[in-house]
Amino acid sequence: MNKNYSTEKITKLGIMVAVSLVLLMIIRIPFPPAPFLVYDPADIPIYITAFAFGPLEGLAVTLVVCIIQAFLLGGDLFYGFIMHFVATGIVAVIIGLMYKKNKTRKTAVIALITGVIVATAIMCVMNLLVTPHYMGAPVSAVVAMIPTVIIPFNLLKAGINSLITFLVYKRISGLLHREAR
Repeated sequence: MNKNYSTEKITKLGIMVAVSLVLLMIIRIPFPPAPFLVYDPADIPIYITAFAFGPLEGLAVTLVVCIIQAFLLGGDLFYGFIMHFVATGIVAVIIGLMYKKNKTRKTAVIALITGVIVATAIMCVMNLLVTPHYMGAPVSAVVAMIPTVIIPFNLLKAGINSLITFLVYKRISGLLHREAR
């Protein structure tokens, strides 16, 4: 069987989806300035997947987690799906692409920081495009939230998840790359 699509690899990706969903369900911290925004560490296994397997696998795990969260676990349906998929998917693709080319600690740090910054910027745009339709808020209200809510939340969420990913990735990467016997 082609190693790129082996049962073992698919199983490992499924485990990362499961770990992400468990983290999503057990740790949820509302963001005080806007309690409808919630920190969760569910992106950590997704970022680890992107480091270990690459950007496409990171994006695939992101897609599955976002679908399950948005439509089966009481998420915000399409709004929640699109916002989570974009925010997490961008970081997964950036770190997956950058780390795949040069697997060093320095590259990992640069990839994570780049992912956090790019995702935060794109989420400002996404909030301007999507939030007025979903929440019925005027664009001016969303614009006012960008410096006080949207930027801080996205920097904190992606930043905390990136830091934890950096701290744990090397310790568990051997498990992900180990061949089954």
